[in-house]
Amino acid sequence: MPHLSADYYAHPTAILDEGCHVGRGSRVWHFTHVSAGADIGDDCNLGQNVFVADGVTLGRNVKVQNNVSLYGGVICEDDVFLGPSVVFTNVKNPRSAVPRKGAGHYQTTYLEQGVSVGANATIVCGVRLGRYAFVGAGSVVTKDVPAYALVFGAPARLQGWMSAFGHRLTFDENNRATCPESGEQYELSDGGLAVHPIS
Repeated sequence: MPHLSADYYAHPTAILDEGCHVGRGSRVWHFTHVSAGADIGDDCNLGQNVFVADGVTLGRNVKVQNNVSLYGGVICEDDVFLGPSVVFTNVKNPRSAVPRKGAGHYQTTYLEQGVSVGANATIVCGVRLGRYAFVGAGSVVTKDVPAYALVFGAPARLQGWMSAFGHRLTFDENNRATCPESGEQYELSDGGLAVHPIS
């Protein structure tokens, strides 16, 4: 695919296979490879040495930092942030001598809107990260993460809650918290975190 486009920017060292889709306003930087069948949304940023496999879908304004490989089955909604050297997988039981490529073997990993994943974290395939979840650097995520949850560790465990603007929430005696930047209110219950938009 030619690098010159009125819709997006790709560095001359990037490889964009014919059949991939790169959205309007997106930027693809040095030594990055976007495979045929990958779908990159509008206003995305793919840093240096990123690999995007066939079957990957990125929504709008997804930021992928340097040295991240996105394998088939990874789906990111809008506004997802992936820190440097984040690791994804797509097979839970790999064996070199047993072919796992093809239908039925690759598992979907789903990142909902606004998820942030810190540098060097590993996301094991088959999990779902809820809206605005925040994964600390170096964590190993092995199970689903609730919306707005802050998780870190190996394996990653729930350590608190984050606002949509990325601030750790402090709850009062009524289990309510306010984001210091947006003013949105959050309420903690057994079912997770409820958001009360500014009226």
